[in-house]
Amino acid sequence: MILFLISRETSHFRFINKFFSSNYSSEFLVSNSNWNPIQSGSPVELKREIWLILKMRRVVVGSVWRLRSAFRHRNYNQWRGFVRRPKSLVDNNHGCDYHRIPVNGEIDRFVCSSFTVSRALSTDAAAKVTIGDVKRAGPLVEYERRIAVGELLDGDACQLGTLRELQRLYDEIVEKADACQLDRYASSQKRTRWFWSRFIPQSSYAPVKGLYLYGGVGTGKTMLMDLFFDQLPSDWRKKRIHFHDFMLNVHSRLQKHKGVADPLEVVAGEISDESILLCLDEFMVTDVADALILNRLFGHLFSNGVILVATSNRAPDNLYEGGLQRDLFLPFISTLKERCIAHQIGSAVDYRKLTSAEQGFYFIGKGLSGLLKQKFQELIGDHKAGPQEVEVVMGRTLQVPLGANGCAYFKFEELCERPLGAADYFGLFKRFHTLALEGVPILGLDNRTSAYRFVTLVDVMYENRARLLCSAEGSPLELFKRIVTISEAQHEAPRTSSRSRRNDDLDLCVDNELGFAKDRTISRLTEMNSKEYLEQHAAAIAEKPQLHQVGNADAL
Repeated sequence: MILFLISRETSHFRFINKFFSSNYSSEFLVSNSNWNPIQSGSPVELKREIWLILKMRRVVVGSVWRLRSAFRHRNYNQWRGFVRRPKSLVDNNHGCDYHRIPVNGEIDRFVCSSFTVSRALSTDAAAKVTIGDVKRAGPLVEYERRIAVGELLDGDACQLGTLRELQRLYDEIVEKADACQLDRYASSQKRTRWFWSRFIPQSSYAPVKGLYLYGGVGTGKTMLMDLFFDQLPSDWRKKRIHFHDFMLNVHSRLQKHKGVADPLEVVAGEISDESILLCLDEFMVTDVADALILNRLFGHLFSNGVILVATSNRAPDNLYEGGLQRDLFLPFISTLKERCIAHQIGSAVDYRKLTSAEQGFYFIGKGLSGLLKQKFQELIGDHKAGPQEVEVVMGRTLQVPLGANGCAYFKFEELCERPLGAADYFGLFKRFHTLALEGVPILGLDNRTSAYRFVTLVDVMYENRARLLCSAEGSPLELFKRIVTISEAQHEAPRTSSRSRRNDDLDLCVDNELGFAKDRTISRLTEMNSKEYLEQHAAAIAEKPQLHQVGNADAL
């Protein structure tokens, strides 16, 4: 069919060339009356017909060229893989041969013939890791290296069990990288699939199941997922993103494709073309709009071959517990459990609280506005603070009351008692690296919505490794003492004659989602106030002094 179209419009194209070269002469049309696309019509209609023919030619010929390039690229890869000779490195100390084996024509992996790997430079208390655990390379090897050089504390058995799951997934993905189409530059299969998918609907589930990690706060879920992600080749189609940011991106794309028959399918196609391996941190569903689209969105993503690795504080069956119209969300849980292996990190250790906690920039008490502004002025130095405007998403903006030198100043009610969300906070911390927040109150039933926003704000700050300068009515633990889960409320002390039911209700805010999220927020606030966190933040700013610099020229 394609050859017929090309041959037919080739004759049309020759006619058009002659027609234009004759300056649209009537004599030419008479002499070429055997080819007459318009029996009777004006020159405008003739030009429109010619334009349509040229457009058809570009579409058909472009498709043929893409197919031709794809086959040529595939043959080239096969020829290159055939003639390429593996390099051999011999380690005389261990008598081990390493062979570099081409995978996908570009990705190299190392194979070692039967030897044992132990932790280098480790102490006697450090456990040995055999080749059965390590399997050449991956997150477990990097974890052992970081412990050996003192970058990490020696992990517990729960972390090691999680690392073995990540190592298993790493080995499986590397082995099946071709089938998963992970290589960004091996585009032949991707392009041919794109071409034929326009004619024949296709679904191609990945041959590898993903991984859903869940457990308590501060147990190292994010750190372990990042270890896994960083060990994978940089030229793979992979993405690591916070769940809040991911869903904001999805809604932004849906807005762009508004009016399409199935915009979720289009958005899923765009995401899967960019990233086959998707790592989502802090998977937490609290918004009904997100809950209602997740099943169809991930149904399309999984059918496009996407592999999901996610971290969460909630088990799959407990996601969106007690949410509006949860019965419509339940199919997503089934889909998630079908395409991902759920693994619980059972550790009870909160590693964030093992940091060297100090008062830092967290001031407890009321009436500390003057002190907070003094510390803010010390941070901005000679720069003059003034009102500024931050671009968020889809044309929206956020007004910053005071900002200078990468530092922003807000009162609590300006950020958490207004209708703002994750999109606003992400936009804020793309521009500023430090937030001064004045007057964080004790959170409870009367300001539950503000508590949700404060939790989201801390999540976004932590994701962006921002610095917090704040005054609050209590310590992080005291801020959330009135917020409990249903289970915690059931274990509260029984009522007495001096405590009425109404007083109990006023004392406690029973909210499962907020009750689970508070532990994460308390843990993160503790770490963000630690010596180690503040030193890392200062080092990052020193390395990139131009980042987040906001001069007086930007002030309104």
